[in-house]
Amino acid sequence: MQTIFQRLAQSRPSPPTEEKTKTDAAQKMLDFILRWPRESIATTDLMIYGPRPKKNAEEVLRLATILEKHGWLSKKDTPKKNMHHWNINRKQPVVRPLLDG
Repeated sequence: MQTIFQRLAQSRPSPPTEEKTKTDAAQKMLDFILRWPRESIATTDLMIYGPRPKKNAEEVLRLATILEKHGWLSKKDTPKKNMHHWNINRKQPVVRPLLDG
């Protein structure tokens, strides 16, 4: 005979995978960047105005490199090594852009 906990566990959906969560964060960042009014964006802009949840600057840099790899951002020269700026590559027409894992 099954206990109530075993019966409840059968109908429970499987937990989301971590890779899907990472893609969702990058997708949220892409949606935010495409709404950004300027031609370029900095790490500080992403930290202050960017979508939640963001843990720290390393997480924001990781998401920005994903977008850079997919061609949505291109690195911009900065006067200091610890500054990060990107030009936003707006691809036309943009209806609902998706990042393919």
